[in-house]
Amino acid sequence: MNTLQKTALVITIIGALNWLLIGLFQFDLVATLFGGSDEILARIIYILVGICGIINIGILFKNLDR
Repeated sequence: MNTLQKTALVITIIGALNWLLIGLFQFDLVATLFGGSDEILARIIYILVGICGIINIGILFKNLDR
């Protein structure tokens, strides 16, 4: 696993924890920290988490080659 994949995995885990907070407590930590879900910085964080999730798809299929 290279550095990009490890970084993407960490960001994806942080995003998953945010979704856990939303599901359990209806509390969006990203929106709270960055001034609401419509703010540009919060949207950039959401986009970054999504891109990292796409990068992690490669981890899912990495060992299927063997």
